[in-house]
Amino acid sequence: MSFEALGIEASLLSSIQSLGFVNPTPIQEKAIPILLSGTKDFVGLASTGTGKTAAFGLPLLQLVDENVRSPQALVVCPTRELCVQITKDISNFSLNKKSIRSVAVYGGASIGQQIRELKQGVQIVVATPGRLIDLIERNAIQLQNISYIVLDEADEMLNMGFREDIEFILGNTPNRNSIWLFSATMPNEVRQVSKRFMQQPAEITIGKVNAANVNIDHQFYVTSGVNRYHTLKRIIDFNPGMYGIVFTRTKADAQHITESLIREGYDIEALHGDLTQQQRDKVMARFREKSLQLLIATDVAARGIDVQGISHVINYELPDDPEVYTHRSGRTGRAGNSGVCISLVTQREVYRLRQIERLINNKFHKLDIPSGKDVCRKQFFHFIDKMFMADISHGEYETYVPLLKEKFAHMEKEEILQRVAALEFDRFLQYYENAADLNVRDDRKAERGTQKRERSSASGLRTSGGSGGGYKKLFINLGTKDGFYKASFLQFILDLSDLNKDVLGKIDMKEMNSWVEIESGAANQMMRSIDGKKFKGRKIRMNDADSGGPRKRF
Repeated sequence: MSFEALGIEASLLSSIQSLGFVNPTPIQEKAIPILLSGTKDFVGLASTGTGKTAAFGLPLLQLVDENVRSPQALVVCPTRELCVQITKDISNFSLNKKSIRSVAVYGGASIGQQIRELKQGVQIVVATPGRLIDLIERNAIQLQNISYIVLDEADEMLNMGFREDIEFILGNTPNRNSIWLFSATMPNEVRQVSKRFMQQPAEITIGKVNAANVNIDHQFYVTSGVNRYHTLKRIIDFNPGMYGIVFTRTKADAQHITESLIREGYDIEALHGDLTQQQRDKVMARFREKSLQLLIATDVAARGIDVQGISHVINYELPDDPEVYTHRSGRTGRAGNSGVCISLVTQREVYRLRQIERLINNKFHKLDIPSGKDVCRKQFFHFIDKMFMADISHGEYETYVPLLKEKFAHMEKEEILQRVAALEFDRFLQYYENAADLNVRDDRKAERGTQKRERSSASGLRTSGGSGGGYKKLFINLGTKDGFYKASFLQFILDLSDLNKDVLGKIDMKEMNSWVEIESGAANQMMRSIDGKKFKGRKIRMNDADSGGPRKRF
């Protein structure tokens, strides 16, 4: 099947051919003919990295009227990074349609500049929910002529708490012809949005619902909690060509791991909520140009990252929500390439892998943590391979050959090779000479215990209370009647408490009040900062929902 056979017009065909597009991916092949009709609601379920941007971008470019310089198509996505990437892709697709303009609008950048770009005339707007609502409320963007709405990474947006924002946006586009919803998974929240706002949508599923990419090898290593960092380091050393992302549950873990690995000479940077946008952009630029081997990132900070060629994803700890695993693993194995997703678990956490296996319809492969000798052997052969592949065609290396022959004339070839190996691997050999075995051997009693926990486990994996990364639920007497939407409410409580959004879990807003899930270690700071303050002349009350406020189950 060719793009031409799908109905793509000549000007777009020329553009995508110059970009190297040859044959459509499965999601493109099934979605494009439906979307080109322009009048059919659509739900596309496909894992990350399967070509969804072209699946909706090409039909949008063909459907919008390039002679009308007002917004006709709206793409809503969860993060700045994804917003920028989609806009860049659409711009590349429209190389031969110069009169079509697309603009990205997102938080963390000058809203004045974005308003000026909108006023210059634009057919396609790519936006994050919070910034789009801000523009709507300022009357800086008119949505009356919006015919097509794309909700990209819908499950991510709903997982981030943007449901009310999405409903507000859909409520302000009364003249739309169709809604196109793309998602890697299909949780109940996505299904509910589909039922409420879409009319008999065509639904296309590539693979199985919630399934992870079939090009990804899912592996796990069983270690002890105290050896988790050492296991991570050994796996990195055992994969010398690794280019990937290590996911942590908290920004404190991300920062600690990054600092430890940098001290030991690794090309590593952290990506978490404490970074300014300028720092974040600098880190991402270095990662994209492969100046960094690894990013150490929290889930919130990594949302929307779209970088080609990532070979490995490592779960330093499993995510609280099993569906988050699909998004983490989807950062590798993109565009038909293979990838590896590694999870570090204790023996008591193995049962959680079984839950994820059922969700993604894929098996995990248990591997032994490499020994010190295994690591040294792998590093040595990687070095030899690099030596064989070294490009000696440039430079006048031959002029140095006589000098080298003279210098090494008294040495046997074996001694020269040994000295090269010592120079390159002395640090590794010393570090791993007496390295301990980090594997945790099977404990049948522990295995029976995990099976028992699995049977009695509730649907959620997140725990409340405690100091080990648990969460508390806080009650606050502010809600939607106070004029808040999810994004503005989130910003309000973060500004008052001087905290970052990494510490927050779910937020449930009602008309009169709301419930906020927050890391236990940050709960007291938020309550101290907000409780007793005033909003529009009314005293704010915030307290622990399990002790002083109305009880709420998430």
